[in-house]
Amino acid sequence: MLRNRLMAVLGLVLVASMVLAACGTPTPAPTQPPAEPTKAPEKPAATPTEVPPTPTPEPTPIPRTTRTGGWLDTITMVKISPDAVLTQLQAGEIDIYASALARAEQFKAAQDAKLAYTQNFGGSYELTFNPYGGGDNGALFDQSTGKLNPFAIPAIREAMNMLVDRDYIVQEIYGGLASPKFFPITGAFPDYARLADVARELEAKYAYNEAKANEVITAEMEKLGATKVDGKWTYNGEPVTLIFIIRNDGDGTRKVIGDYVSAQLEKIGFTVDRQYKTSSEASPIWIRGNPADGLWHLYTGGWLTTAISRDQGGNFLFYYTKDGLGQPLWQAYKPTEEFYQLAQTLNNNNFKTVEERRELFAKALRLAMQDSVRVWLVDQKAFSPFRPNVSVTADLAGGVQGSVLQAFTLRFADKEGGELKYAMSDLLVEPWNPVGGSNWVFDTAPKRFINDYGVVPDPFTGLSWPQRIESASVEVKEGLPVAKTLDWVDFKFAPEIKVPADAFIDWDAEKQVFITVGEKFPDGLTANRKSTVVYPKDFYQKTKWHDGSNFSAADFMMLWIMTFDRAKEASKIYDKAAVASFQTFAKDFKGFRVVSTDPFTVEYYSDTFALDAELNVYTNWPEYGYGNGAWHMIAIGNLAEENGELAYTAGKADEKKIEWMSYIDGPSLEILKKYLDQAAAEKYIPYAPTLSKYITPEEAAARYQNLANWYAKQGHFWVSTGPYYLDKVFSVEKTLTLKRNPDFQDLADEWARFAEPKIAEAEVDGEGRVTIGKEASFDVFVTFKDQPYPAEEIQEVKYLLFDASGALVATGAAEAAGDGQYTIKLAADVTSKLAEGSNKLEVIVVSKLVSLPTFTSFQFVTAK
Repeated sequence: MLRNRLMAVLGLVLVASMVLAACGTPTPAPTQPPAEPTKAPEKPAATPTEVPPTPTPEPTPIPRTTRTGGWLDTITMVKISPDAVLTQLQAGEIDIYASALARAEQFKAAQDAKLAYTQNFGGSYELTFNPYGGGDNGALFDQSTGKLNPFAIPAIREAMNMLVDRDYIVQEIYGGLASPKFFPITGAFPDYARLADVARELEAKYAYNEAKANEVITAEMEKLGATKVDGKWTYNGEPVTLIFIIRNDGDGTRKVIGDYVSAQLEKIGFTVDRQYKTSSEASPIWIRGNPADGLWHLYTGGWLTTAISRDQGGNFLFYYTKDGLGQPLWQAYKPTEEFYQLAQTLNNNNFKTVEERRELFAKALRLAMQDSVRVWLVDQKAFSPFRPNVSVTADLAGGVQGSVLQAFTLRFADKEGGELKYAMSDLLVEPWNPVGGSNWVFDTAPKRFINDYGVVPDPFTGLSWPQRIESASVEVKEGLPVAKTLDWVDFKFAPEIKVPADAFIDWDAEKQVFITVGEKFPDGLTANRKSTVVYPKDFYQKTKWHDGSNFSAADFMMLWIMTFDRAKEASKIYDKAAVASFQTFAKDFKGFRVVSTDPFTVEYYSDTFALDAELNVYTNWPEYGYGNGAWHMIAIGNLAEENGELAYTAGKADEKKIEWMSYIDGPSLEILKKYLDQAAAEKYIPYAPTLSKYITPEEAAARYQNLANWYAKQGHFWVSTGPYYLDKVFSVEKTLTLKRNPDFQDLADEWARFAEPKIAEAEVDGEGRVTIGKEASFDVFVTFKDQPYPAEEIQEVKYLLFDASGALVATGAAEAAGDGQYTIKLAADVTSKLAEGSNKLEVIVVSKLVSLPTFTSFQFVTAK
């Protein structure tokens, strides 16, 4: 699944962007957030410093084109089995497989077939547990079932970390195309490198230990009143049967993982009901269903981080608390108060130094292991194959299907135009609506072709580049650890940042007007951060929604209204699932101020900040978390929801026993059409006390007529502003088509400059035998394509020293000795701490050009 929440509306773009993955679970960048930005990497020192600007990637030698919009005329998206991918590619039946393949034999077969491919590092798999617990022992499902749920007990979930052998999964299931994963952060991203010493300690503590896991689980089961009969756990005379939803689609690895975990659980006395399902079959049970119903105990979860996340501090809030998603499962999460507060702190960057952040992060990693509503298994090293005549820019994290730039770069290398067949392992999994619709990567991938953005993420670093905005400036309070890397954003520190009294900070849902800072806080407010964005003077003339409507200031303002309104009890579209994430956002939000409506200029104030200046830019782009939304498109959805016929979110739909809103297919279309007709007849202006300042009745009528014409022609209500538009949807066949948007304002080669990521390779050499108590020296060689990696492009080279028992003995930084050459010196007092035996020197290389650290290691023995 994809990760992208309200913080995608006004919080941090985390996790970036997590998506229920091809692997199969339903987030900051993400679809450009009209929100707080993706967080950034901490710098080595606590004192804020400005690093030299990173050079813009060299343009590829593709001549400029006169073509606007997408490179292709038509993209046909289809669902196919991963087993058929290589055969269909070779036969020309598909042109690209955007989902990830991860098996070693598949990788070799693709290479042997001379297929092109991209590699990505953002996919991960885990065990998702149903944590619901009621009854006297706190571990029963709904009282009518009387069924026991062992995973309501944190200690049992925690012990599951030791019941699974991650090394076995990596080697036997993935053939080495994965790495063991214990935490909600990605091993190939910057935060893992920063906290490698803490990670290694916890990995040793929770390493595979079946006997210890069984001991803990046995003790907890007995406390619950369960007994073992003939080696099988029973409760009230019935076997304790664990319902395990195992995904059998995708690349097939999750079925094998599910069978392995089932066998481990059966070995310690559980009965396992293995229910094999596709993503579409599983979703209504584990993510949309009520956890209290007891229809499942655990699930083979999968996630795709769709853009490199330079700061994964928000992952704790997303994966372990009710703030993460509005779905019923998340609302059942009950972390300790300490963990919840810590997760909010890291999500909102409520710290002053990188040292403080490190301490908070280390504590959060430990608490996450104790909570373990998810037991993480592996980080994928996956690949997406395509025919040699296809060209595309993939994201190092999200690969092809997670890449924002795929929409702007996917093409046939030898021509402009044409029809391309784009395949994934699933498609059209859940309803599409911008406010609370499908978060699956299979549904998010086509939206990336349809959307546009205020800024777009660099596919190699995760930093932002301007797309629709004209300019941006960022002010941050002096002393905070923020730095600038790229030169497109103006950045400065300020001793104090005062919030203007006329800035908006809240919303009156009854009167339908914004509340100013001056009204709510007459004594005034200050903020840690101020972002100012200016759109081009001709923006409204050049930017059109797919139904032909020109963009307007009302599209920006509707986003803000929806951010507040759905979380207010007085609202006609109140949704309790929106409250928790809104409250987290509101704790540090200090206001926004529209300086000008033409050109649109907006100031944003918050105590939350990202560690990179580029990621502190708030664009106000109308991205609602599940897609772009025009104000008139949102208006008819609101009418359907306030009249109790449709609901934006799955949870509210289930609670009210109504349809989960879809703008593209199903029963929702007839209902939306009814309210479109009503709105058109009334020249309806939503939230009129506020939006009538930005919309005239005549403009409203024109908008609704445009949408009606669009629906008559296309058969759906999904309009956006991107380089392609959604043409036709075939839900039963799981197929859709996208067409080039002829009104898109940019040339097709606008983002052609991103070519190959400069991922460092590293090698360590040195003494194989070291005398205890004597100085030892080791050489580190850093290269790219066998050439020395320039020293000015390297941020740091550091090391971790582990003794024969696996304990961390020392950490430090390597000394530069020239381009591509570094030296590590272990002083005599360091080697004196080593016992006789085999030791490991682990080296981590961090580049300025690519946000994927490189890990390598060297073994040596010590003797007296």
